[in-house]
Amino acid sequence: AANADILLTNKVVVNEDLIKKLPRLKYIGILATGYNVVDIHATKAHNIVVTNIPAYSTDSVAQMVFAHLLNICNQVQYHVQEVNKGRWSECKDFAFFDKPLMELRAKTMGIVGLGNIGMATARLALAFGMEVIALTSKSKADLPAGISPVDEDTLFRQSDVLSLHCPLTPENRGFVSKEKLALMKAGAILINMSRGPLVNEEDLAWALNNNKLFAAAVDVLSKEPPKSDNPLLRAKNCYITPHIAWATKEARARLIAQAVENVKAFMEGNPINRIA
Repeated sequence: AANADILLTNKVVVNEDLIKKLPRLKYIGILATGYNVVDIHATKAHNIVVTNIPAYSTDSVAQMVFAHLLNICNQVQYHVQEVNKGRWSECKDFAFFDKPLMELRAKTMGIVGLGNIGMATARLALAFGMEVIALTSKSKADLPAGISPVDEDTLFRQSDVLSLHCPLTPENRGFVSKEKLALMKAGAILINMSRGPLVNEEDLAWALNNNKLFAAAVDVLSKEPPKSDNPLLRAKNCYITPHIAWATKEARARLIAQAVENVKAFMEGNPINRIA
């Protein structure tokens, strides 16, 4: 690898120390949208081109937001399990349910970040008849009808569902903290399909276990795979999937195709999807 001109990576951290061991390196292709694994300052200092793969999983991740959300609102997983235990067969009524079910219509969806995935999530929320508010740098005039920009505290206070769709930066690490969670409605739902470290996991577990929050759905954690002592693994009403929101067969096919195009464009002297 020391003689490599091109490096393709996903979760392997590429920092100054690694770059110094690759003196011929000219190109880093990140096989993902997020690029927090690469030290961009170091790559610029060494004149290394860095590209990512934007938008390949937009629809897949937005779909997973609502897969989790509908599961929580309709208690799908729970009732399937109870039917398999024979509880419907034992029921004296035609319908069996012993957990509250709820509609999404007229609920408020709060979104942090209106990039491709955040916007796709907003469109789905609007299709379900939800009100949509967002923490975004865009002005209301630049947003589609039905989406209202709000400040951070308003977002946490008003959201019935709060969905995270922003990149991870040093400034927003632990953004969802006990202080912010305390602003939320007791019946609210937090969804994180973005980056695990955006959420203080101990604080989220505390909020769930103390009924400060109704439920959480996460596809990402601060460390993956998680250690057995991760507090969210034992938290009440915490629905965790193993970082699969991006991984539909269609999204993976787009990822590979775009990775090839990125490398070809670099070799032809006209890099695309460049972030550094």
